Amino acid sequence: MIKYNLKCKNNHEFESWFSDSKEFDKLKKKGLLECIFCSSKKISKSIMAPMITVRKQKRDEIKNLNFDLKKEKNNLIKLRKYIEKNFNYVGDNFSKKVREIYYDKNSKKTIYGTTTKQEREELADEGIDIISVPWINKDN
Repeated sequence: MIKYNLKCKNNHEFESWFSDSKEFDKLKKKGLLECIFCSSKKISKSIMAPMITVRKQKRDEIKNLNFDLKKEKNNLIKLRKYIEKNFNYVGDNFSKKVREIYYDKNSKKTIYGTTTKQEREELADEGIDIISVPWINKDN
């Protein structure tokens, strides 16, 4: 069964149930649809929002997923705050600066910044391990 919002030529709106989506077209073609207010036979479907039903188990899974996503977002925000407080920001000079630190061996600097995919691949080819962190907006 499917429910449609219907509208006649006089803009009267009403609802009706049909056995399937093709049933409306068959009845309209035969002239068997009629406005419940003015008896007009010129009927069309109006915009409607579909109704979605979710089993209780699925609702619980969705609630748990939303909770997990919020928890992970909060963890990423904490990680971002920690990095911003304890590391030096080098912007898009990251690949240059990380090489300087890596090859100096005496340097104990901790930095963060941005790289391109190609720069990350080049650093990996040189044996320089870096970590990409999803950068969550604090006010998102």
